[in-house]
Amino acid sequence: MSVDTLDSRIGDGMRPRFKAIAGACIGNLIEWYDWTTYTTFSLYFAKTFFPSGDSTAQLLNTAGVFALGFLMRPLGGWLFGRFADRYGRKAGLTLSVMLMCIGSLLIACTPGHGTIGVGAPMLLIAARLLQGLSVGGEYGASATYLSEIAGPGQRGFISSFQYVTMILGQLIALGVLMLLQFVFLTSEQLDAWGWRIPFALGAAGALFAMYLRRRLAESAVFTNEVTALKERGSLTVLLHHWRAAMVVIGLTLGGTVAFYTYSTYAQRFLVNTSGLTREQASVVIAAALLVFISIQPIFGALSDRIGRRPLLVGFGVCGSILTVPLMTKLADAPSPLAAFTIVSAGLVICSGYTSINAAVKAELFPTEIRALGVALPYALTVAIFGGTAEYVALWLKSVGRESLYFWYVSGCIAVSLAVYLTMHDTRDAQLER
Repeated sequence: MSVDTLDSRIGDGMRPRFKAIAGACIGNLIEWYDWTTYTTFSLYFAKTFFPSGDSTAQLLNTAGVFALGFLMRPLGGWLFGRFADRYGRKAGLTLSVMLMCIGSLLIACTPGHGTIGVGAPMLLIAARLLQGLSVGGEYGASATYLSEIAGPGQRGFISSFQYVTMILGQLIALGVLMLLQFVFLTSEQLDAWGWRIPFALGAAGALFAMYLRRRLAESAVFTNEVTALKERGSLTVLLHHWRAAMVVIGLTLGGTVAFYTYSTYAQRFLVNTSGLTREQASVVIAAALLVFISIQPIFGALSDRIGRRPLLVGFGVCGSILTVPLMTKLADAPSPLAAFTIVSAGLVICSGYTSINAAVKAELFPTEIRALGVALPYALTVAIFGGTAEYVALWLKSVGRESLYFWYVSGCIAVSLAVYLTMHDTRDAQLER
């Protein structure tokens, strides 16, 4: 039986490739909308799931659940990486978005602590663990799929759309928040029940993504691989590529901490430290993310011309030197405009990593282990460092040492810089191997 691959549809022109890219990216967008909705609305639902008290303590509880979700990402990376290497990228992408749908629906429907007591945070944790499992599998499958279907000399450009759609998911979550804040609901209504709306929308969107992904063409690079099926996606095969796995860990460390600092924790930082209102913080982050998203394809295309390594080194140098002064200035930002400028500067620096990290990781591994090789070491690093970034920051604030977090971020980036300076450039790697 013949397999429906992208190459088998190319005879109809470039439309099949565009549809494959769009289908993968839209699913990624919805996954990240669902994932980001949790942290975007945590300021509103924290008191629903946890006993009333100090607002920072409630945020610490929700941040702890956020970190627990990240702990599931390595397991998701392992399970879905093996699945995608054995049964196809399309199958892995479809299954991951199904789990995200279940997690979002569970959060939308769970009663509060005042109704079911400890059952509320327990169900919240269960839902977040499902979402963490889903996102852990999503990254490896989508990064691999986009890299494998990209045309010659376009992997950096095409793969950059993984972060474009990731940020679009965040922007849509922020957009829903602002619509509810400014147009449809009062602050009291949002606190009481309005925060459930975005989770219900996310569950519906995930169902749509499942429909799209079931119609994707499989990657021809995957179907042409002659390695025995039982050898695909095994940890034994991955161990033969332990150096590449260590490179993934090293190049991810600084990038994930910096990304989550400026894209998610910054919203809480602007409210709790800079003194902006919740509404002002939402607008600042949304505007900064618009700047960020617009430059991802530019950086990706640039890497196709000059290589991946110069962009990574640029992020490492600038991030190591400028993080502390940027975050210090952000703490004392005199206006929303000043805060927007500082956050945007941080995100532009991060783009040297975010725009090309999917392509670099995929270019490090052969086909039979690519999805697992990309997903597992990445998910482990993100779980340990990215998922705990907000918790570390809030804990340091609670003990009066918030500025130490700025140095923590800078140090993580410096470790990655050492990896960037010693690794080889992956731009010319052949994925058909």
